[in-house]
Amino acid sequence: MSPRINRNKYPEALEALRGLHDYLHASPLDPVLQELVSFRASQINGCAWCLDMHSKEMREHGVPEQKLYLVSAWRESPQFSERERAALAWTEALTRLEHQEVPDPVYDEARRHFSEPELVDLTLAVISINGWNRLNIAWRTTPGDYRPRAQSRAASR
Repeated sequence: MSPRINRNKYPEALEALRGLHDYLHASPLDPVLQELVSFRASQINGCAWCLDMHSKEMREHGVPEQKLYLVSAWRESPQFSERERAALAWTEALTRLEHQEVPDPVYDEARRHFSEPELVDLTLAVISINGWNRLNIAWRTTPGDYRPRAQSRAASR
C-alpha cells in the first residue's frame, strides 16, 4: 500500500497534535506507561506506523520483549502491574467507546491507581494516540523507518 500523503510535507498541520505530545512528554505521567498506552491503542486501531514507533520506544526504555508480545493479552498475563492494567483498561474503554461511555467499574479502577491529575494526563495520552493513529491510517504512513528518540539524539551528535 502506498502512502496517500507525506506527513513530513505538512509540519504546520501537525502542530496541534505535537503540542499535546509535548505537554504529555513534560507531564509527570510515567513515559513507559505512556508508551504502553500508545502501543495498546495502536493495536486496537491497527496503526502499523504507531506500533512500529511505540514498540521501538518501549525497547529503548528497557521493556522486555516478552511484555511487548503480551500487550494484547494483558488480562491473562502476569507481566503487568495493577496500575498498568488500570491504564490499559482505561485505554481500551476510551479507544472503543462502546455504548458511548466509559463503564463505571473501569473508571473506579483507574481512580484507584491514578490521582485526578494523573487520570487527566492519561486521558490526554489516549486522545493523543488515537489522533495520531487516525492520521497515520488515513494517510497510509509507511512503517519501519522510525528511530527511537535516544538513537536519533545519539546519531545527530
